[in-house]
Amino acid sequence: MTEHTYEAAQIKVLEFDASIRKRPSMYFGVGQGDPALPASVLCTVAVHALHPATGVAREHTLRTVIEITDSLSFTMTMDQPHSWEASGAPALGYYDSLLGPEWWLPAAAAALCERAAVEMWCAGRGFRQDLAGIRPLTAPQEFEPPAGSGTKVTFALDPEYVGAASALPTDLEHLDLHGPHCSAAAGPGHVTIRDLRDGGTAREALYR
Repeated sequence: MTEHTYEAAQIKVLEFDASIRKRPSMYFGVGQGDPALPASVLCTVAVHALHPATGVAREHTLRTVIEITDSLSFTMTMDQPHSWEASGAPALGYYDSLLGPEWWLPAAAAALCERAAVEMWCAGRGFRQDLAGIRPLTAPQEFEPPAGSGTKVTFALDPEYVGAASALPTDLEHLDLHGPHCSAAAGPGHVTIRDLRDGGTAREALYR
């Protein structure tokens, strides 16, 4: 049996966004060039909103609206509770962006984007940041926030990466947002997915 040895020079460590773009199937279940990739990205983001990290909120408690605005663009708005009493501003995450490891799947989705934007607000203060992929174009900037506490992420998938002929799903009623490992009881949270692409009456589906 031939013994294989590796030297440090042969080991290549990829940064977070590069690893996602190299192996998207590890995060979204399908690879680059698969026409199902945009739908899988949307579903993955929605799943994470229903089942956030334990440090963010309990499962099935966040109320989320996802709006599809174009063939490869959508927004996710959540009533995520924030607590910034100590610093007065949100902690920075990947590459000093407003997306941190607590939202690693939306951050992975941003890595496949041509551009993205993040807004967070609570207690009368709001911060917004524009991204190229997941890399910040600017430091977080303050803006006049809505009432309450929440997070909004705008995703514009990179057509050169996912394929210009690909598109977000039109069948909104048959998405699996729970999967085989969801055992949490129904709660006050839900995800509403709304399709605004037709310009008329929006079509939508509700998942609890």
